[in-house]
Amino acid sequence: MASSPWHLRQKKERLAREIAANLDFLAGSVTSQGPRGGWSLTFKVDGKTRTKYIRTSMVDDVRRMVARHAKLKALLAELAEVNWDLLKAESEPGKPGGR
Repeated sequence: MASSPWHLRQKKERLAREIAANLDFLAGSVTSQGPRGGWSLTFKVDGKTRTKYIRTSMVDDVRRMVARHAKLKALLAELAEVNWDLLKAESEPGKPGGR
């Protein structure tokens, strides 16, 4: 059963708040530097792989921020679906707000 436009707008507002609460993020992957120790953050810029050294004291924070990026991607995908459903619901002939 499709959600009503009101429910979809409520969900959109909730997702927007959740997205706003997770903007402290980093894109990339945290990897170990092998037997000599150390950590790095690897990410792409314009199709090129970039790597930044992570101080040991920052590893937990960087991992948390990378996880937040994954969460943001999922939230944005969910928001896109809600926006699509809302657009369809509001443009249906014969419905309040429809065309």
